[in-house]
Amino acid sequence: MLLKSYTKEIFRPECNPGFQSVHCIAHLDQNVGEALPYLNAELGGFEYFKDPPAVTFRVQGKIITVHARKIAVNALEDAEEAEKILQWLKREINEVWERREEIEPSYEGAPKPKVFEILKLLPHRTGCEKCGQPTCMAFATLVVQGAKGPEDCPELTSEKSHELHLYMSGFSLDD
Repeated sequence: MLLKSYTKEIFRPECNPGFQSVHCIAHLDQNVGEALPYLNAELGGFEYFKDPPAVTFRVQGKIITVHARKIAVNALEDAEEAEKILQWLKREINEVWERREEIEPSYEGAPKPKVFEILKLLPHRTGCEKCGQPTCMAFATLVVQGAKGPEDCPELTSEKSHELHLYMSGFSLDD
């Protein structure tokens, strides 16, 4: 067993203490840095950082980052939800560590859509603002982030909408 214990800290963000959600940082009593590329390979990390090693996952509207000596989770309902996620991660870390001989480690994050590829599919690229954004570039950026989709551009033809759906289906933006 690689990860045996941790202590957790639950807090509301200082920048906006009125937020309904809380954040959690778990301070790990053991270093799990060597397990991170295996965890990334098995769980399909959204982003992988090599130095210092860390892997980020986007799951159900939450961002979870696992570092060698800590785990950070945002947008939690309460301490109980934090504990469930931490226990799940502890199991996953220990399982991949036990099976590391069978797993090809991954040092890369998931592929991400490119703003300019999305921009090429948009109809005017002149900033008609019918989508509510000041420019097509701003709209394309929101599509990359998963906040907007083809259906949010009223000027998009059905053919281009289909092309954009196909392009975006190749990326995992959230669970």
